[in-house]
Amino acid sequence: MINVVDNFLEEEIYESVYKHLSENEFVRVEVGDKPFWVQYTNEEFDSLVLDKLSEIDGVKRESLLAFFRVATEDLDTDWRIHADSKVGDIRPERALVLYISESTKEGLHGTAFWKHKEVGYEMPLDTSDEEANRFLLEEANILDNWDLHSVVGYRPNRAVMYPSNYFHSKYPNTGWKEGRMVYVMFYR
Repeated sequence: MINVVDNFLEEEIYESVYKHLSENEFVRVEVGDKPFWVQYTNEEFDSLVLDKLSEIDGVKRESLLAFFRVATEDLDTDWRIHADSKVGDIRPERALVLYISESTKEGLHGTAFWKHKEVGYEMPLDTSDEEANRFLLEEANILDNWDLHSVVGYRPNRAVMYPSNYFHSKYPNTGWKEGRMVYVMFYR
């Protein structure tokens, strides 16, 4: 199930996080053959998000990995449709994307959910690491292999939570000049 929560953070906390990200540099991190631009989070912020998730879901949640990420008109411009059923050595159950920055992009944009024409809406949980890697390398940027299912529109301080094996991407494939800043958490 996909959950969307507006005004996820208290306004004062949201403003503080946005200010902090705007005043600090994102660093390039290589994951496999893919570069990402990130800022690292801290335990206090992660705990705040986990408490909110636990309250929403009615069950205690545990973070497996969390970070801030940016995409601009020039950085991180692949479609990279993927599932996060395995991230490095971890296997999260769910993922969260929290939109942080203000947007200057026109038209519909946010997080897209996709249906692969052969596999469906989600990566099967029993997919081997080799097949998942092949899939990411060979399928992630070929739009003819996908049908757009839905887009959760971008709104600052909106959180999108979903099963980590759902196929998804940013939408469209680029951010904007000032940067599409988001917080990402993989959790169980």
